[in-house]
Amino acid sequence: MAGETMTGLAKGLAVLEAFNGEARKLTVSEAARAAGLSRATALRCLNTLTEVGYTTFDGKFYAPTPRVLRIGATYIDTADLPRLAQPHLEAVRDIVDESTSLAVRDGDSSLFVARSEGRHLLHTGVRIGARLPLYASSTGQVFLGSLDEDELNAYLNAAPYPKRAPRTPVTADEIRQRMETAKDDGYALGDEELEPGLLSVAVPVRDASGLIVATMSVSASRSRTTANDLRDRVRPVVQQHARDLGRIL
Repeated sequence: MAGETMTGLAKGLAVLEAFNGEARKLTVSEAARAAGLSRATALRCLNTLTEVGYTTFDGKFYAPTPRVLRIGATYIDTADLPRLAQPHLEAVRDIVDESTSLAVRDGDSSLFVARSEGRHLLHTGVRIGARLPLYASSTGQVFLGSLDEDELNAYLNAAPYPKRAPRTPVTADEIRQRMETAKDDGYALGDEELEPGLLSVAVPVRDASGLIVATMSVSASRSRTTANDLRDRVRPVVQQHARDLGRIL
């Protein structure tokens, strides 16, 4: 029935979402702080998650188990966007010979929901289910350009953000400048902003109304390519398939 909710379930999910690439194991106090809950509530949630197999406990730290993958797999298996995007990602990969990804915006992060791996493996942490901060990624620069002015100002007011690589934009002015360039150009070029040696290009995927619903991107190592090559050779291919995907959404 509409309007009925289960507060305990919401709190348990908040605790589960507290785990991420930078917090792979958490104490009760750390989980409570990350989820915005009292220590007692977080403890009950963690004990329940452990009992049903979503977390483990070693006497001090809680950690997620592979069973958590079932939740993400449900979205990947049932959502139209990743399913429709996959043939386009594979086509781009085959043409440019680099890994290709699709991401959606989830709060202050780009969330990767589909991917086609190239022959050249990259140790970027980009995989299905991975998140990247908006300010430090080419996908994020595209998503920031889709925010209205109030939303963008609210995001920039939280700057400066942590520096992830020598070229990471961390101040409000730097982030806005990168975003405006990406918005004007119709694509974002990442040049060692996320990590040293990593290049990327991201373009928007728009629905029938023109709204940005996702980004399609290609990542490559500087040892194999250049920023100019991504812009001149790879970008047009990604843009064409992003347009094709947008037309069938």
